[in-house]
Amino acid sequence: MTTPDTQRPRPGSDILRTALRRNLGAMAGGTVLMGLYQAGETAFPIALGLIVEHTLREDRSLGSLAVSIGALAVIITTVSLSWRFGMRILQKANTTEAHRWRVRVAACGLQPVARDVDLKSGEVLTIATEDADQTADIVEVVPMLISSLVAIVVAAVALGLADFRLGLLVIVGTVGILSVLSVMSKRIGSSTREQQARVARAGAKVADLISGLRPLHGFGGNHAAFRSYRKVSTEAKHQAITVAKVNGVYAGTALALNAVLAAAVTLTAGWLAFTRQINIGELVMAVGLAQFIMEPLKLFSEMPKYVMIARASAERMALVLNAPPVTTPGPGQPAAGGDLEVDCVRHGPLRKLKFQVPAGEFVAITAYQPRAAADLASILAVDVPPHAYEGVVRVSGQELADLSVESVRSHMLVNPYDGEIFAGTLRSNIDPSGTSRTVPEAVEASMLTDVVALHRDGLDYAVRDRGANLSGGQRQRLSLARALAADTDVLVLHDPTTAVDAVTEQLIARNVAKLRRGRTTLVITSSPALLDAADRVLVLDDGVITAEDTHRNLLASDEAYCAAVAR
Repeated sequence: MTTPDTQRPRPGSDILRTALRRNLGAMAGGTVLMGLYQAGETAFPIALGLIVEHTLREDRSLGSLAVSIGALAVIITTVSLSWRFGMRILQKANTTEAHRWRVRVAACGLQPVARDVDLKSGEVLTIATEDADQTADIVEVVPMLISSLVAIVVAAVALGLADFRLGLLVIVGTVGILSVLSVMSKRIGSSTREQQARVARAGAKVADLISGLRPLHGFGGNHAAFRSYRKVSTEAKHQAITVAKVNGVYAGTALALNAVLAAAVTLTAGWLAFTRQINIGELVMAVGLAQFIMEPLKLFSEMPKYVMIARASAERMALVLNAPPVTTPGPGQPAAGGDLEVDCVRHGPLRKLKFQVPAGEFVAITAYQPRAAADLASILAVDVPPHAYEGVVRVSGQELADLSVESVRSHMLVNPYDGEIFAGTLRSNIDPSGTSRTVPEAVEASMLTDVVALHRDGLDYAVRDRGANLSGGQRQRLSLARALAADTDVLVLHDPTTAVDAVTEQLIARNVAKLRRGRTTLVITSSPALLDAADRVLVLDDGVITAEDTHRNLLASDEAYCAAVAR
């Protein structure tokens, strides 16, 4: 049974409630300690007022004065220790909660989602970092809000005991300040949401540019791409300036209102002392409280802004956490080994596509239209949900719609032609989980041996992000080695040798056929070497299989095939 903490929250308010509920203990302890801190800060001018009042009495004594000074030392110690340990508790809870949401968002971002969800990898990155941190701030904001309220209440009560008008002034003034600032905080929330969205879009644009930088340079499109990014970044900059202006107006208004209230308390206390309605000690206390109350008032007045920012970030996280999966997981598990069957699939350029790869066979498909090959690979990789196309795909006799994405991918690996290379080492790219037993065989089959031998560190040679220190052919062979090392029951390769030379391609084709002997393998390619290594070749033209035979027989009997694949 799924617990509330593992369910996908719907609105951002649910995310905030989950964060608060998980940290009730830490927040309670932090609230008590920060309340002690604020009460101690407020008690300081009260103690000073009492000391002054005692000093002016005729019956004063050194013992009473020593007791007063000792009480003052206790207050100072309480203020210091309560702040230290209170903030330690709250910041630990804050950072822990931020970590939880970062992991949660990253886990959701790694799962395939429906294509109609307008979320890019750069946006998910921003949400998993900045938004997760700002959402977790609610764990620290609420205790600070309560402790600031404690300080204001203590100050109002103390001033009220001196003269009820002073206490009433603090209460009425605080309510008025919060009323004004709560209206302004709503504007901050809406502006912040827009800023976060624009920054995320700029991040996504950067990610797209970096991934496509080499092709862009190749056909001279880099300047146009940079102009496109500059436009998005400029929009984010203008929105950030708008948010900064709104925050500046908010902070200035809060500071001005707080100063007006402090001045009003000071002037009122001075007038009451002048008319002898309060004594000198009470005047000192009132003036001191008017100064000390500025800090809790400042904190108290800033809290609505932080709450709105946390809520805006939580709403952004909800976009990722609520993104519908590409398919609803089924209960089935594919049987070991097994075949692959595509039965009357209609999607994009595919028209009633039908073929079968029996268990243990090595089959190649050559597609005359590249779009058809790409769509077929996407369907097999479950990047396209089963309900989005007609027909069915079966793995080991079970339909994809009846299987979870995880179970499909653990049984059938679809390796794209543009497989991503990660920062790390050759070994960590080939075997990310560190559990493969066929790494040496995969390295040899993919002809990555020359890359390993070229460097002193061998498989531990450091690879930069996106394989920046490898050539195109080396990156492609590294991706192929990773697919072979996974040693899945069914392997689908999409154009695995487009960036390697003809001689290397011949060796790779023979090696892959040898390594995958007895395992179900489908290669979508136009490479003559791979087509020749396959047990049989299927010709995909105009969305359907139009011919089927060995590569050499097709070369001898099919002129269109010969023209399409002969080099």
